[in-house]
Amino acid sequence: MLDDTFHVYDTTLRDGAQQEGLNLSVADKLVVARQLDEFGVGFIEGGWPGAIPKDTEFFRRAATELDLRHAQLAAFGATRRPGVKAADDPQVAALRESGAPVVTLVAKSHDRHVLLALRTTLEENLAMIADTVTHLREHGQRVFLDAEHFFDGYKSNPAYALEVVRTAAQAGADVIALCDTNGGMMPNELGDVVAAAHDATRPASPMSRAPRTATASGPATPTCSAWWPGCS
Repeated sequence: MLDDTFHVYDTTLRDGAQQEGLNLSVADKLVVARQLDEFGVGFIEGGWPGAIPKDTEFFRRAATELDLRHAQLAAFGATRRPGVKAADDPQVAALRESGAPVVTLVAKSHDRHVLLALRTTLEENLAMIADTVTHLREHGQRVFLDAEHFFDGYKSNPAYALEVVRTAAQAGADVIALCDTNGGMMPNELGDVVAAAHDATRPASPMSRAPRTATASGPATPTCSAWWPGCS
């Protein structure tokens, strides 16, 4: 396993493949993955197995056709559906069966989006996060949580946004990405909110190691802040 000193998490094969005029075949994605590995990238997000057939096929072929020296593949997906156990959710099963050592879960952290988009309760959303993270961890996969619209959610309901982060960390998420999905936060605002999230998940014991924090952004890409719970 890579240490957690520094990571490049590359999303070319998912986010990058969504740009207009680009249509990567599975063979194309395998070639790009090999090139990214040669660059020394730490994590390669390969796509959404179970939701996109091409991505399901990519992970199936990657198991035998990719010999990565540096990178680990990450499968992208969502937390379980409301009212369904993670073990019984077919989308979660596709992530589990993808063979990817890492799963990146997108989760709602804005209270309004939980109520209007997921059409469920705030409590059930927390249960969805905890159940899915725990289930995948029990099957040997690392879990990164993508807290969608986190900063807008923090402005709307800071206590709930922080509870989403706390729930993911307690369930065993290795990385929690705080996403400024709309891209409207100023740097000083980002720092204040990240500090609050860091404090919300700080281990109670003074001898425990605090989470590592980092920030990243790019052109036409939402800004994210992330940390690795348990890293010194």
